[in-house]
Amino acid sequence: MNWGNKLVVVFVLFAAMIGTLVYKAVHTKFELVSKDYYKDELRYQEQIDGRNNAAKLSKISVTQDADAVFINMPAELKGKKTEGEAWFYCSTDSQKDRKIKLETDSTGRQVILKKELAKGSFSLKLNWQAGGEKYYTEQRITVN
Repeated sequence: MNWGNKLVVVFVLFAAMIGTLVYKAVHTKFELVSKDYYKDELRYQEQIDGRNNAAKLSKISVTQDADAVFINMPAELKGKKTEGEAWFYCSTDSQKDRKIKLETDSTGRQVILKKELAKGSFSLKLNWQAGGEKYYTEQRITVN
């Protein structure tokens, strides 16, 4: 094989590699964290204030058994009406995301059945109001 043929083979391999990269780039799925990204960014100060308020309380505990995930609100909020949302956010697949209304019982506990959730790793984002104050916290959990 002479140098001219080798040069043609190198160019063909290079073109095949570039074609493969273009194909993969076109078929890669990109998802944003939120469809209303800019609107959420404008409300970010509320999230900061909610984190500061939540830091003043005892920690939220999240436990699970074979059938359910339990969210236990801080003891300081027992007896107060709690309204909010629990967002199970999966960073790798938006199809697994779930937003569930917080409806705690008299002991400050929320029960979420696992059949409502997909298995996997989530960032649990809790956003709630109690006693006229807004609160926000996040923690990593794995639903199995």
